[in-house]
Parts: sequence; structure tokens; C-alpha cells
Amino acid sequence: MRVLVIGSGAREHALVLSLRRDPAVSALYAAPGNAGIAQHAQVRPVDPSSAEAVVALATELSADLVVIGPEVPLVLGVADAVRSAGIACFGPSAAAARIEGSKAFAKDVMAAAGVRTAHSEIVDTPAELDAALDRFGPTWVVKDDGLAAGKGVVVTADRHAARDHGAELLEQGHPVLLESFLDGPEVSLFCLVDGETVVPLLPAQDHKRVGDGDTGPNTGGMGAYTPLPWLPEETVTAIVEDVVKPVAAEMVRRGCPFSGLLYAGLAVGAAGPAVVEFNCRFGDPETQAVLALLDSPLGELLNATATGTLAEVAPPRWRNGSAVTVVIAAENYPGRPRLGDVITGASEAAQDDAAVLHAGTSLRDDGALVSSGGRVLSVVGVGADLSEARAKAYDRITSIKLPGSHYRTDIGLAAVEHRIAVPSQ
Repeated sequence: MRVLVIGSGAREHALVLSLRRDPAVSALYAAPGNAGIAQHAQVRPVDPSSAEAVVALATELSADLVVIGPEVPLVLGVADAVRSAGIACFGPSAAAARIEGSKAFAKDVMAAAGVRTAHSEIVDTPAELDAALDRFGPTWVVKDDGLAAGKGVVVTADRHAARDHGAELLEQGHPVLLESFLDGPEVSLFCLVDGETVVPLLPAQDHKRVGDGDTGPNTGGMGAYTPLPWLPEETVTAIVEDVVKPVAAEMVRRGCPFSGLLYAGLAVGAAGPAVVEFNCRFGDPETQAVLALLDSPLGELLNATATGTLAEVAPPRWRNGSAVTVVIAAENYPGRPRLGDVITGASEAAQDDAAVLHAGTSLRDDGALVSSGGRVLSVVGVGADLSEARAKAYDRITSIKLPGSHYRTDIGLAAVEHRIAVPSQ
């Protein structure tokens, strides 16, 4: 099987590493890739959002399977174009990708499927904003209704901050989604979905805020860990049966069946799981941790999903233990990051049960590895338990140098210290 992975981040690096371990994968390409991915796959230049360019490249490479990592190409219909060219594609159609591309669409699907989620209202004119804010609180959740790379949401007890964010979005021409605040710890559950067939992967938890102790602005994710020692197995089963399967069935009913990775972000409160959001692709940085524990051939799972045969494949097998991902970010991220700084120690750090996955990196003309994005590297540690996995990840980070960079020191720490639990009813 000849596989082409579309994307350039640490998520795609993790996909490439996992696909490389699949004996059925005979050729592996990535486009546009990055400096780290280039060590494991042949990289080619491409505009991921151009359906014509992706189809042309996949055809040139005689790809048997195209795996689309980022959400923007999916929302723009690149997967549709690949399938129309007769090539199997892992990733939903543009119609199904609306589950992430439009939060209003996702809310409508959840309502029809009877899935618990936050109460919400859409505001599309400044005149409506103040009255709508009065109907929410004391904690306000203000979101961009479209794609915002995980950074379009403000959760705050400060009404002025909530209003400022809503007004800024409206000024940019973006509708605003106001939501009621959901209590309880958050869970990310990835599920392979092929129509009404749903196969869950390991649950993970992302750390969205930039600073230790969940302080500072939201980011695309500063780290994650899996599995979740505080999450009962029956809760995972309930999420699959009461959330993901009904949503998958509703999308089939609407004529836009989902094929690919459906990512459910949930708050698990005293009343049970409630959906915060759906994404239409592997999440970053959770993917880096989840795939580190996958023991099954990834190519087989993705190809079965893409070809409508997921129900015929054995469920995923997992390594024992835990995995932790810590993101090293450039100076000033999640604001406008400083770029072009030399990174040292990244290759030396990739050894034993810790891997260094590249996100925002490139090679300078003189061969130096430099930063080229806000989230620069993901360092993954694997251990017998969460404490050991954390220790391995943070030990590897000490050998990596990037001027002005920053990372959280508390990824997974609350779970290790038993400070996180599902609220009792």
C-alpha cells in the first residue's frame, strides 16, 4: 500500500511514524511535510487546501491511500476530490466536515440525535450581543462559529472580556456562538467512523491554556496524555453509545455519512458526558500520545475506514502503560510567534521511549534546523505509568534548546497527583 499523508505538523509526524511501522505500507509520502517528517517519508511540496494539487500529486505517486491531517482541506472538500479521482481517502467529505466547520451545524445534528451539549445561541449582529450575553454567565463561553485552530474561544468570568471577544469576532465578520459553561474535566475521544460503524481509540486529555495551572489564553494545545486513569471504562462506553454512535447515525440519515476520524471533545460532569465540540480529524496534540501506544497496524485501520470495511477489521490493540506529549512553543505563542530561531538537541533527544515530533520546523539553506511556526516540537514520553511517561518526556526536553521557547511543566500532573476526578452525582 502506497500512502500519502497531507499536512505539515506534529500530528502528521505521528501519523507517519505509526504508518512506517505497518508492514503493509510499502511507500510513504508526506506533503508538504516538515524537517522531521522528511527523515521518515519522502516529502513533496503541495498546497494542502488545493484539491487539484493534492489529486495531481496522489495520481503522480500512484497512491493507494491519501490521509488528510488538517481540518481546512477537509472543510474545503479535498477528500471529495481525491475520492472522485478513484483514490481511497481517509477523511470526511466537505458535507460531513461541517461537524467541525460550523458549530451551528454540529449543534443541529446533536439536537436531532438527542446528544447532551451546552445550551447555545448564535449572534450575528453587534446589536444582539449585549442582550445575548445577559442570558449567559456567570461563566461565559464565547466561540467563533467557524474554524479557529482551537484559539477562537474565550472562557471567562469577566463579562467585559466576553463582550470584547464577541465584538472582535463580529467586527471580523464571524458569527459568534455563546454557550453555557459545562462543568467537569474535559476528555478527547477519537473514534474511527465508517458510516454507522464506530471504533473508539484511547481517551486522552488536552491542555489548552498556554500556562501552568490552566492559566493564560487558549492555544491549539500545549500537551496531552493517555489513557486517563481517573476516567471509568463505562464512561468511555457511554460516550460511544450515547454520543458518537447517535451522531454518526444522524449524519447517515441526513445523507452526509461520516468517514474518517470523528473527535468528540466532552466535559464529564455530575450529570454525565456532554459535548463541548466535534472535530473532523485527528486532534493535535492528543494524536501524538494516542498513536505512541497503538500496537495495531495503522495503515490497515485507516484504509478500512476509507474503503468502507471498518466493521471487518479487528479492534485496535494497545501497548500497556501511558504516553505524554509536551509541546515546545516559540516565543510569544499563541500571539504572533518569533520564527527562524535555531533549534539544537532535537535529534539527540529522539531515543528510547521518548520521541521528538516536528510541527513548526524547517531546514535553513545551511542545514540548520529552525523554528517556522508557533508550536515547534512535540516531545512524547512513554512509560509504565503516567508518572514515568511524564518523567521521560520532560527529561528529553532538557536537551532541546530553542531561544525564547516555552512549555508547560504540568502536563498530566493533576492526574498523577489524583487532583482530577469525575464529579459524583
